[in-house]
Amino acid sequence: MRDPDEATDGPTDPRVDPEKSPGFGEDPDGLEDIEVSRDVTIGEATPRELQATDITPVAGDPAEEKILDLRDGDIVERRRAALALGEECPTEAVLAALVEFGLGDTDSDVRQFAVEALGQVGGDRAGEAAVRTLDDPDPWVRAEAVVALDRIDRERYESHIEAAISDEHHAVKRNAAVSLFKLRGEDTLDILLEQSYDDSERLREWAAHLLAGIDDERAERRLHEIADDDSEPQVVRSTAARSLEADPGPFRRKFTGGTENDSADLPGESRLNRRPDL
Repeated sequence: MRDPDEATDGPTDPRVDPEKSPGFGEDPDGLEDIEVSRDVTIGEATPRELQATDITPVAGDPAEEKILDLRDGDIVERRRAALALGEECPTEAVLAALVEFGLGDTDSDVRQFAVEALGQVGGDRAGEAAVRTLDDPDPWVRAEAVVALDRIDRERYESHIEAAISDEHHAVKRNAAVSLFKLRGEDTLDILLEQSYDDSERLREWAAHLLAGIDDERAERRLHEIADDDSEPQVVRSTAARSLEADPGPFRRKFTGGTENDSADLPGESRLNRRPDL
């Protein structure tokens, strides 16, 4: 049984119990008979593209070779090199390559992986580049930029993270809220209450999860409303119900994540912002 005092990196996904998953036991004739209620995108990536986040093939290569791949490689080589450079020492050459070639790439995944790598490398130049990336046209790149700023120095970049709360995309707003919650704790109440009414069920789910860490009657009242709202998806209602059972103090103290180190099965879904797991 789940410990109500245990804070986790995010709302429990009902897929961890297959027998409770929507469609269990059904035998559809084809894809057209499967109802998808969440914001899932079915892509057409090749097997090689699906392996782009596996940096094992280049892990032992010198940084210089990874930089060349990031500059001149094909799309898979560039994506893999961008991620792999995040494991390198933060030399001037590595930082320059991630900023110039990675963030300047035409492929949004390369840019996303590059800003993720900058978050791992850290430092002033990485932080400044991540701030500029908050204006990227791709929302998943912007969302990753918030992750990077949170990781590099969330206090220093607090104003930029707070500004991301107003982004039009739920992934960016979610990441900003999580970072601010780690920084401000109960002072994020108004932000989370507002997000609990957002059009995105994923954002409402996370707002309900984070409200578990706020000892305030407004938070409790809103959680009761969500848990009792038959129009809400079951995963949002269940998250609110679990939050009502949690002790706010231990939740805040044990809450460590949400903006990094998430994992899933498929490349492209293995971290926080990879579609479709947010």
